Amino acid sequence: MNYRGLFLSLVGLLGLSGNAAAQDFAGFEHLFTPVRSYVACQTDEEISIDGKAAEKAWKKAEWSEYFKDIEGDLKPQPLYPTRFKLMWDFQNLYFFFELEEPDIWAYYDQKDLVVYHENDIEIFIDPDRDCYDYFEFELNAQNTLFDLFLDKPYRNGGKPDIAWDASGFESAVFVDGTLNDPSDKDRKWCVEVKIPFSALSIEENYSQPKEGDIWKMNFSRVEWQTRSVDGKYVKLKDKTSGRDLPENNWIWSPQGVINMHFPERWGFVRFSEAPVGTANASFDLPHDEILARHLWLVYYKQQQFRRENKRYANTLSELSVQVSGSEKEGTFELDMQASNDDFNVTISSKNGCIVSLDSGGRITRTN
Repeated sequence: MNYRGLFLSLVGLLGLSGNAAAQDFAGFEHLFTPVRSYVACQTDEEISIDGKAAEKAWKKAEWSEYFKDIEGDLKPQPLYPTRFKLMWDFQNLYFFFELEEPDIWAYYDQKDLVVYHENDIEIFIDPDRDCYDYFEFELNAQNTLFDLFLDKPYRNGGKPDIAWDASGFESAVFVDGTLNDPSDKDRKWCVEVKIPFSALSIEENYSQPKEGDIWKMNFSRVEWQTRSVDGKYVKLKDKTSGRDLPENNWIWSPQGVINMHFPERWGFVRFSEAPVGTANASFDLPHDEILARHLWLVYYKQQQFRRENKRYANTLSELSVQVSGSEKEGTFELDMQASNDDFNVTISSKNGCIVSLDSGGRITRTN
């Protein structure tokens, strides 16, 4: 596939224009495809977490797009459809997932087992969009929860805090079929989740969303290849290595890379105080996120440069990155302070928006 041509065809969708289109994205186009967005509306109805989403509010809530492969259009469409709904009130986030599946199985039944070793659904949330300090929730068809907090992505030295627990978290699974029975064909399993905003916290500091706030989120479905052995589902093995065959990763907003821990590639959820079913389902990305794409280009190029040269580039010209360009909101300037072992790159736009990214992969904003 002609990746350079693919990138140029996406320029308008990404919001890039003017001189920015001349930036050299060759080799990184897969990390700059458009991400998805969803408007979460409010409900004042009491929601019973039973896995069935029978309330009127759920009936009115918008379905998301169907999930795609984690690498996007470079890979075939998922075998089985997956989609979600999302809404909120002033205390909680509510999720409802529908996963079509002819063979529903799950054997892990103790909290904080590594649930993604089985088929599961996963939720990733970064409330302040800085790509640090984010939360992950995994559930299998037995409703077994694996919840954890990461101070930063694994690529930046992050270590998962598995001892962290989401206080007040509730979930329920409804199985349309029979669990762990290979003798029949099932239809789907559904997962309903309630997460208090207060649970998304470390040291009791948490974000309480309001009208118009935008959070980064993504949702992943892990699907393993199995066969039936003595009435039990068993994962298929590679005949040469004896290891489990690689799992499928089907997600809401494709990452472009087989790694969920690139939070800059997650989708966007905007909070609306409009009643469920009444708000416009689309919205423009924040200007700071459009600008941040230029910073991530520098970041990816710096990582590649360091692998090849055992140091970071000291100037943007070494990376073949333009120092100025334009977006819908006007012109911008890039500036990088760097040494052999560290760097910080900042983008400043004419409208006063300033976004920075350091070598550790953390975003900071000044408006």
